[in-house]
Amino acid sequence: MRRRALLAATLAATLTVFAGTHAAAQQTYPSKPIRLLVPYPAGGGADGLARLIGEKMSSTLGQPVIIENKPGANTMLASSEAARAQADGYTLLYVASSLTINPSLYKVPYDTVKAFSPVALVAEVPLIIIRNQEAPYHTLNDLVTAARANPGKINYASYGQGSPAHLGGELLESMAGIDMTHIPYKGSAPALTDLVGGQVEVAFSSIEPALQLIAAKRVHPIAVMTKTRIPALPDVPAVAETYPGFEAIGWNGIVAPAGTPSDIVNRLNEVINQILKDEEVLAKYAKQGVIAYPISPDAFGKMIKDEIVKWGEIVRKANLAMN
Repeated sequence: MRRRALLAATLAATLTVFAGTHAAAQQTYPSKPIRLLVPYPAGGGADGLARLIGEKMSSTLGQPVIIENKPGANTMLASSEAARAQADGYTLLYVASSLTINPSLYKVPYDTVKAFSPVALVAEVPLIIIRNQEAPYHTLNDLVTAARANPGKINYASYGQGSPAHLGGELLESMAGIDMTHIPYKGSAPALTDLVGGQVEVAFSSIEPALQLIAAKRVHPIAVMTKTRIPALPDVPAVAETYPGFEAIGWNGIVAPAGTPSDIVNRLNEVINQILKDEEVLAKYAKQGVIAYPISPDAFGKMIKDEIVKWGEIVRKANLAMN
């Protein structure tokens, strides 16, 4: 009995020391630089937002947040590395809508829901339908009417096969009962160059590059693809005003490897959500047309699950899977 009691006391003391050491370690987080993997080339819209948030995180946390650009495999190169990383809060992954679209398009080398711990939603990135100066489609109804009269003959550009813009086009076709021809480009720049040049009449685009061309009167907006109108273009109607329930948005966020301690995840979420209230950040967001949307890790996790289901249904209906 005495021996068992001694063993129990020793075990209890060991666990107490371990718990105390673990708690102390969490309280000192971060004690070294944090890596933020960005699955896009330097210089793009997502990279710019990642660097803005990373800089602000560094100031608040007192440790450098080092941006590592790792493009490739439709963002799966960086995602795979993050999924394998140690779950200690020192490797984070900057993600976008592709995280929830890829599982339906490809054989991804990880389970998207199980591989990551959601940390924070950094921004919603509205999508927009725009036309070149010569196209006769002044309203969404004009575009839909023309597409019904000319099945398959109206081309629309997007910034990539399987992108939110492409799938938003597929969703519009489904809801409006029309057939258009998708022309995928490798990024927004070549797609919008051809739109301005008249090689395509219509483009489904992310908001930031479109705003610059709209302001220069080189293209004209038809409709935004959000549930409601957006602050950057308050006079431009939403597709949902014509087709209730329509929504196709891009978004950016940050996740950590699965198993990252909840206190670290919550700490990062608090820091990022506070950053999203910063006046400098909000001013830059407004200039780019993106929207700050601070939510909890649990809410972000639910959003990721919902997006996987939503995009999966669109991909299957349009038979777009590449696996």
